[in-house]
Amino acid sequence: MTKFVYAIEGLSLWVGRAFGWCILILTLSVSYEVFVRYVLNAPTVWSFDVMVQMYGALFLMAGPYALAQDSHVRGDVFYRLFSVRWQARVDFALYILFFFPGILALFWYGWEIASDSWRYKEVSPNSPAGVQIYFFKTLIPLAGALLLLQGAAEMVRCWKAMRTGVWMERLDDVRETEDMLMHMDTDKIPSVDVTKN
Repeated sequence: MTKFVYAIEGLSLWVGRAFGWCILILTLSVSYEVFVRYVLNAPTVWSFDVMVQMYGALFLMAGPYALAQDSHVRGDVFYRLFSVRWQARVDFALYILFFFPGILALFWYGWEIASDSWRYKEVSPNSPAGVQIYFFKTLIPLAGALLLLQGAAEMVRCWKAMRTGVWMERLDDVRETEDMLMHMDTDKIPSVDVTKN
């Protein structure tokens, strides 16, 4: 079961990192559009569509990555006071009651939306350039499928925590500075004497 969890978690991390490059494309397209619009007075008709699709792709495909890294927002006023076993029980119940029904709906209706879009070879109604968006809409059921897989891995993680009282380690990836500072060994921080001039 541990291999199953880490295989799915590894897939989620890989997809998150791959789609993280959308940030670069988004930044470059915004910068380009600002330059040509305000400096050259020659706005483009396609740049806005690129920005919307890159942001949407990033938003959709970051979901499994964030779940794999336990980075989703959680109202943990009481949760953090619970023992690991009770945290796992709460998570397990919430996955069954809320997560899986919502993500199954995302996958099911996303599949219908994407298949209709492919059938009509849909283009953006807001785009003067007529940019095709059926490729982008394919990401909706794909994100749903990846979230279902990562959710299954999280359920296994909860099950093991309920039995052992210890959370499985997560695959390591980038960390927030605040998180690194909270876990830093304070004995290794050099002290500074502020009384010296």
